[in-house]
Amino acid sequence: MLGGVKLPGMSPVQTAHRAGGGFQNPWGPASQEARFGAFLKWVLLERPRSRRTASLSRRAFADRFPASVPSFPAPRASASDVVITWIGHSSFLMQIGGRNLLLDPVWSDRASPFQWLGPQRWTPPGIPFDTLPPIDAVLISHDHYDHLDDTTVRRLARLTPAPRWYAPLGVGAWLERRGARGVTELDWWDESEWADPRFASPMTLTATPAQHFSGRGVTNRNQTLWCGWGIRAGTRAVWFVGDTGRHPMFADIGKRLGPLDAVLMPIGAYNPQWFMAPVHVAPEDAVAGFSEAIAAAPRPDGQVPMMVGMHWGTFKLTDEPVEEPPARTRRAWSAAGIPADRLWLPAHGETRVL
Repeated sequence: MLGGVKLPGMSPVQTAHRAGGGFQNPWGPASQEARFGAFLKWVLLERPRSRRTASLSRRAFADRFPASVPSFPAPRASASDVVITWIGHSSFLMQIGGRNLLLDPVWSDRASPFQWLGPQRWTPPGIPFDTLPPIDAVLISHDHYDHLDDTTVRRLARLTPAPRWYAPLGVGAWLERRGARGVTELDWWDESEWADPRFASPMTLTATPAQHFSGRGVTNRNQTLWCGWGIRAGTRAVWFVGDTGRHPMFADIGKRLGPLDAVLMPIGAYNPQWFMAPVHVAPEDAVAGFSEAIAAAPRPDGQVPMMVGMHWGTFKLTDEPVEEPPARTRRAWSAAGIPADRLWLPAHGETRVL
């Protein structure tokens, strides 16, 4: 497993390394993820009440939010284009710099260690696995089950030719045990340069700070890192935010990565706010964080980058009605005065060329 090159200007307050091992959110006690006692309060006391909140049935959700037929170019897009197809939740096929990337790919029916228990899909994957184009690399933001799926990783590891893998610190060994090869682990602000004679431009991948947590069980909490990903090829750049709560680094990330063509931003899994706000942005905070990031590095053509809403409508992980995140995001977007055509809330399977 290889590391990247550390960007200059890293201050001690920005490090995610915890004294004694493991990782932390470095922005003070208010930013720390909720503790186990709060989790029990939510699950045992609040969740039973929240289930009485009006929400669409699965059938009604499918009628209101129909899936789209993917239209990504195969086997590859033009090196000058950015093509994004939403698979569901935080899973995307991204075509940039002539390469085909998968972001947080999950094809399993449940976001769970078991396929008979746990959050089940409301919508099938937007791209059937067997119709994927050749995959050049897979990017993982953190080790939670709705972002890192055992069965999907094993299927991808068997592809020929084998894809590269990029993950935050500590996740590489898990990937390698499931057959992944060519794994690069990065710390926050590490950069990895990927030059390949098949492609006209080298690609730079940057692990970006996020406010979240990690762990796939009760004994390994925060033993691996979490991050977002900056993806740049030539003049084209995208920020995949990953999972995050509100933190003070949105402008700094935008300045370092930008100018950007698009920001893939989570907009769901935010209620109850007293419990989820430290680790998942609500739509209003998503729009505010996006605004801070793009203001720090304006595009030379004056155009606002595209915000792509994700992390909703696939697995119901929290208490808000499953249909609420896009409606709240549109209201927050309108209130912020950003042009309506710069917000994209894709249908499952929908493709867009930027």
